[in-house]
Order: sequence, then C-alpha cells, then structure tokens
Amino acid sequence: MNRGGSSKVVQHNHSTMPQGDQDRDFWQREPTLYTVKGMAILDNDGNRILAKYYDKNLFPTPKDQKMFEKNLFSKTHRANAEIIMLDGLTCIYKSNVDLFFYVMGLSHENELILMSVLNCLYDSVSQILRKNVEKRAVLDSLDIVMLAMDEICDGGIILDADASSVVQRVALRTDDIPLGEQTVAQSLIVLQSAKEQLKWSLLK
Repeated sequence: MNRGGSSKVVQHNHSTMPQGDQDRDFWQREPTLYTVKGMAILDNDGNRILAKYYDKNLFPTPKDQKMFEKNLFSKTHRANAEIIMLDGLTCIYKSNVDLFFYVMGLSHENELILMSVLNCLYDSVSQILRKNVEKRAVLDSLDIVMLAMDEICDGGIILDADASSVVQRVALRTDDIPLGEQTVAQSLIVLQSAKEQLKWSLLK
C-alpha cells in the first residue's frame, strides 16, 4: 500500500512470445521452492537499510545489487502501485513514512505468494518495533529485523508467512544471543511484542 492509502496492481507484459507458447513455457517449467530472489528495505533516498539476495546468478556482486536497488527505487518511489516488472523480476513493494519494503521473485512467480511474504516482512517489523516503522527505529534494531528476515525466508525458500509466529521465533532466538551482542532494549522490544501477540491470541 502506498502512503496515499490507495493501491492498485499494475502488470507489465514485455514479451513478444505468442500466448500459446507462453502458456506452454509456463507449464513446462519445473516447480521450485526457491520462490523469493531477494528482499530489501530502503530509505526514502533509495539507500539500503537491509537487503538479502538469494540467487548469485542474478546479482553476483554488491555493485550489481546496488545498481538494481537504485533502479528499483527510481521506478517505485513515486509510483501509485504495489507491483512492477523490472529486469525480469516481479517486484512487490510497499512504503511507510521513510521506508520502502521490497520482495522480488522471477517474472512467472505467483504475485499473491510474493505479496504474502512482503506483508509478513512488513508486519513482523511493525510488531518488533511496536508499530514504529521508520528508519531510525529499524536501524536501532537492525540485527533483530535481520533475524526476522531469516525466519521468513532461507535461501529463497519461504519458511513462514505469519508475522506473529515469526516474531515469537525471533524472540526465542534472541534468548540464545549473549547480551554483549545485542542491546537490552532490543531484547525487551522483541520479548514484549511476542508477549503481546500471545496475549491477544489467547483473548481471541
């Protein structure tokens, strides 16, 4: 959803392949669990806050990744949509305050699945930060947001698309990290968020 509150889906079809051949090509592809090619959080200047890419063939170097992110941001930061096709990838995104959240998959991937991953990423960050989804808060809890990304997707395989369970598992993982490697405040934020989620689930 964009900051204006409205959303629409825009689909681009740049292929000149006849429809019958496209259908045949789609059904002949081998199914794969490696649905997600990348996830990224950028600020409102297009600078990377956090990004993970799962296919070295697509973006083999950090320079390639940064070029893609720059292009992606330029195409989306003023767009009134939540999906674009770029460099052969389906890119699903949403923004809030001074942050842009992106999930990328190949052009033939199911957009609803990618959208569920994006929503899980955004909602997990929102719960971790107690709905204070902005650049400063993310930077203050960057290691915990990174853990959430790892709980959602591993190597391109979707592990979980439910934000509440992601946050609860992140809280359990932070219990195993020595306090010297994280701030007490970050631990309390995640644990408090997990407790609140558990409380509301019991009240339902």
